Amino acid sequence: MKKYKMASLFAGIGGIDYGFEQAGAEPIWANEIDKYCAVTFNANHKKIKLVIDDISNIKGCDIPKIDILSAGFPCQPFSIAGYRKGFEDDRGNMFHQIMRLVDEMETYNNKPRVLFLENVKNLKTHDNGHTFEVIKSELEKRKYIVKEKILNTCEYGNVPQNRERIFIVCFLNLKDSENFNWKNIPKIQLTNTIDNVIDWNAEVSKKYLYEEDKKCYKLLKENITAHNTIYQFRRVYVRANKNNICPTLTANMGMGGHNVPLILDNKNRIRKLLPRECLLLQGFPKEMIIPSELCDSRVYKQAGNAVSVPVIKRVAKEIINAMQETDLKNANN
Repeated sequence: MKKYKMASLFAGIGGIDYGFEQAGAEPIWANEIDKYCAVTFNANHKKIKLVIDDISNIKGCDIPKIDILSAGFPCQPFSIAGYRKGFEDDRGNMFHQIMRLVDEMETYNNKPRVLFLENVKNLKTHDNGHTFEVIKSELEKRKYIVKEKILNTCEYGNVPQNRERIFIVCFLNLKDSENFNWKNIPKIQLTNTIDNVIDWNAEVSKKYLYEEDKKCYKLLKENITAHNTIYQFRRVYVRANKNNICPTLTANMGMGGHNVPLILDNKNRIRKLLPRECLLLQGFPKEMIIPSELCDSRVYKQAGNAVSVPVIKRVAKEIINAMQETDLKNANN
């Protein structure tokens, strides 16, 4: 069967590219503005052409002939963790840049057959639902059929992280949209536990440990008492995640150590999750390269901003199946 070609906007470190590639697509082109993300992306996606630039400088003619265009556009304008300004925030206007590119690509006879968009779940309810209405309306003006659903990583990706995201799948082809069904992506049992991700006996650098020389040590010592549990420290309180999954990883992990989830290891040391563990909690491959020139704060931020690869793979697989079903029927007619 045909390998559908894909391009990604706001590519980050390539989580969406990983997912679509694992599902059978062929990512060939990507755009990302963050030069540090680009270092990680290029280390792990050597066959994909990455353009490091502001999306406003990208033109429709820059994007090669593709079938699928993905965009995990900036979520901070709609996130609980941010100020939720939506389109009033410059980052919120990035959606309109996507629409501009789609229009320009149509001019060059390269309008994507499928658009795949990802964002925080609050996008659906932001501004009493008006923001999503605008997004859906703009997509439908361009003749796309829109299907969206909120999926949690721990329920749909077999990854022990509580991470709810909205996935918006848009089809230009009516038959593709009819073949696609969210019911074909059911919830699955969480068998991949935090024990599979975290090395509770790991020898780690002192920089990951909270010891008596830290001002917050007393508070942490009093509250972090259980093994096989992930904790959140929020300056004035500590919360245990008792269901043995990790809380939502955020980009703020790269902007202050207190935002990195904590554990009590088997040596009774309180430590941060390691950057590698955070990437594993997003479902990235164990063999993923973490460039040595990047400091931990960069990697933490990248992990927090990333998507959960196994969830992307499952949705991508259903998209590809829908397209293949259409093409097979057309070939037999």
